[in-house]
Amino acid sequence: MAQFYGAKTDRVLELYSEVKAFRTKLQDVNSQRNEIARRRKDGSAVVEDDASLGKRLKKEAQEIGDKLAELESKFNLAAADLPNYFSPDTPLGKDDDDNIEIRRFREPTEFEFPALDHLEICEKLDLVDFEAGARSTGSKFYFLKGQGVLLARALENFALDFLVSKGYLPLQTPDLARESIQKGSGFNPRGDEENIYSVAGTDLSLIGTSEITIGGYLSGKIFDSEELPLRLAGFSHCYRREAGAAGRTSKGLYRVHQFSKVEMYQVTTPEQSDRVIEEIRSHEEELYESLGLPFRVVSVCAGDLGAPAYKKYDIEAWMPGLGDGGQYGEVTSVSNCTDFQSRRLNIRFRDQNSKKPEYAYTLNGTAIAVTRVMLAILENYQRSDGSVEIPAVLRSYFGKDSLSA
Repeated sequence: MAQFYGAKTDRVLELYSEVKAFRTKLQDVNSQRNEIARRRKDGSAVVEDDASLGKRLKKEAQEIGDKLAELESKFNLAAADLPNYFSPDTPLGKDDDDNIEIRRFREPTEFEFPALDHLEICEKLDLVDFEAGARSTGSKFYFLKGQGVLLARALENFALDFLVSKGYLPLQTPDLARESIQKGSGFNPRGDEENIYSVAGTDLSLIGTSEITIGGYLSGKIFDSEELPLRLAGFSHCYRREAGAAGRTSKGLYRVHQFSKVEMYQVTTPEQSDRVIEEIRSHEEELYESLGLPFRVVSVCAGDLGAPAYKKYDIEAWMPGLGDGGQYGEVTSVSNCTDFQSRRLNIRFRDQNSKKPEYAYTLNGTAIAVTRVMLAILENYQRSDGSVEIPAVLRSYFGKDSLSA
């Protein structure tokens, strides 16, 4: 664990030691001041130097208090920057190359004709206009057109209906959140590592996922334990700067600056969370099996978890046009964040036995990130005549059984 957390943890411990030392100094000085005040009040003999000593101690208390406030601020910032600890069964590793495959659904799609990548399919069927997106907004923005819009809406409505059938309450969230909510959810809206668009002159930023705004929706709430687990399905647009992302694996719809997404979010007691992460994962697997997309499930290693996650799985769909000759690309993730977010957002529950409020656990998982799932459908369901078959579960939403010119 020290391999991943060492430097940050050492800094937090160092600052904590300094904070404790200055708190002790301040207590000692205030104790001396209180003793002088007591002697004056009860008429005890007052030594000649009490007046000057009192002035000196007052000045010293002010200086120590100022230094303590500075150290406490540094400590709080450093502590907030610590990632969550990770579960005992999380694989060790530095990045996504060290994630471990634990399940596979169907083998990669093979074609008896020269297959196209999704960019070529989008051009032939006039589904997406990247050039117009670049002119109007910038690179990695786009216009969905015609059947592309209808496919996106079909995916959104399918995902929401699926989650409602599983007991989730749908929410359409704001696309902006305050800085305190972003940070409380474990996202850094400003600074060197930012991946988020900030609104100048405000403390607002565009969200990268409705996980953030759902956290804001729940902040400050106290639930009865009988109300948990609470299941919420968030729909929002998502915005990510994706600074530095480039290359063949980032082309087209795979990595864009704006997309719509349906997100799963659950609030649980600590005892429920191990079961619930598997439940959310099962919902994801059922959804992608119903779409008929080849995919694999990976257990995410420690170095690839992200700050809030204690345990995490990804689902990666097979994308025939990704990389050289096709590869798996992430379409969902599910994370158990334990009390990492709830402590920062003050989300609690009241145990029926102790009646004492405790911090809840929060878990989240992607249902549909529209652009990546569109990509996977276009590439896996393409036909030799240039049309694209629509997965059976989407046909009632889309209105037809294929995309065609």
